[in-house]
Amino acid sequence: MERAAISIFPTKILLATDGSKDAELARTTAADIATTTDSELHIVTVAFGYSPYEGYPSHDLRIPEVVEQLRKRAQIILDEQVQKIERDGGSVAQKHLKIAEPVGGRKRAQQILQVAEEIEAGLIVVGTRGHGELRRALMGSVSDSVARHAHCPVMVVRKEDNPDQRGADQEMLLA
Repeated sequence: MERAAISIFPTKILLATDGSKDAELARTTAADIATTTDSELHIVTVAFGYSPYEGYPSHDLRIPEVVEQLRKRAQIILDEQVQKIERDGGSVAQKHLKIAEPVGGRKRAQQILQVAEEIEAGLIVVGTRGHGELRRALMGSVSDSVARHAHCPVMVVRKEDNPDQRGADQEMLLA
């Protein structure tokens, strides 16, 4: 009698990415986990509009042309991420594009969490810039908000910047 293999790993993984260098390690980590556990990999990018913080881009989402430009840029990010995953031997089950107005990152996190619930993700993988406590408190953190409010485990992947730590080039927090 053959027994079916039971896996503790999720069947659907959601990678949340903005295409930044900080998100590269999250992409490769999510793709590796999906491949080794035979899980579906979904990818989401959330473009954002108005930002009340100095030095961050601000876009008025009341203007249809602006929304269309944001959508086009986000689609380019999604397509590039899928190409990189496929080039490395992985595959993406579905791409998700969302647009949100951030208030300290919470709106972006809400969009990510909405997609995770819609696809019934078993794991969310997200990168982080590793901002300090003060900056994170003032601006909010998408990864913090996702980890606090997700219905499933969240893996936060961050590139380690300390050159004295050879061999430990990444940090992961599983919440």
